[in-house]
Amino acid sequence: MIETGRLPLPFTKKATDAATQPVAAEDLAPVEVVHFAGTNKLFMIVWGGLILLTAIEILLGYKPMRLQFMLTILLGLSIMKAALIIAYFMHLKFERLSLILTLVPMLVICICLLLVFFPDSFRSSGLRYKIKEPPPIEKPKEE
Repeated sequence: MIETGRLPLPFTKKATDAATQPVAAEDLAPVEVVHFAGTNKLFMIVWGGLILLTAIEILLGYKPMRLQFMLTILLGLSIMKAALIIAYFMHLKFERLSLILTLVPMLVICICLLLVFFPDSFRSSGLRYKIKEPPPIEKPKEE
């Protein structure tokens, strides 16, 4: 009964009369679907770049410099690494524009929310009860 189409199967399309009619040769032209997902050479180059950026970050940790300057450089390198990972290893570079336009605003909103709530967290850290310990008892000096 399945072969004749009399037994309906769930989640399958019903056969129509158009499917049983012959198709013209010009209708059978090959459809070219282009989906570039990257090559192994490309991924190895990106991986090498990530290793290089990580090595630079590690070396900066051992170089003495102002804290704000070092953190700015490390943050910039981390953003570059995150962009490479998202673009190539999560395949967002090869996705449709609509998916990217969906993800980027949500990322911006999350960052803005973090920036809004950080001042409150710093303010509340100063409101904690501080335990005042009595000064240590000095022992009398022995002569």
